[in-house]
Amino acid sequence: MPNTQFDERRRFSRIPFPATAHIKAYTGDLHLNCDVIDISLKGILISIPDSWQGAMHDKYKIDLLLENAELVINMYASVAHLDNNSVGFLCEHIDLDSISHLKRLVELNLGDEKLLHRELSALINS
Repeated sequence: MPNTQFDERRRFSRIPFPATAHIKAYTGDLHLNCDVIDISLKGILISIPDSWQGAMHDKYKIDLLLENAELVINMYASVAHLDNNSVGFLCEHIDLDSISHLKRLVELNLGDEKLLHRELSALINS
């Protein structure tokens, strides 16, 4: 049964996006070549890496590798979701080039310009 309260709170569409990411903890732990499950304008969900030691609210730098690592989306994020299979990160800071690339990636995958503008508005006002 879906969690209606959670579904109603979601303001950003998740885009299934098989890619690779490097995750670096502020404590120095490094997880290379993590499998991305999906992305949104506000975060990223990855398969839990081997030897994961992170906890809720821990801070990380995430490098999402695109186009054979020729293009990288960089974000600073905190753990917002954690289960046995995946880790969800909430984006706390992203540079202008990276948000431009992420916006374009979401735009191409949403296929709905009105929905994209609504999500961008929600991002600006959050």
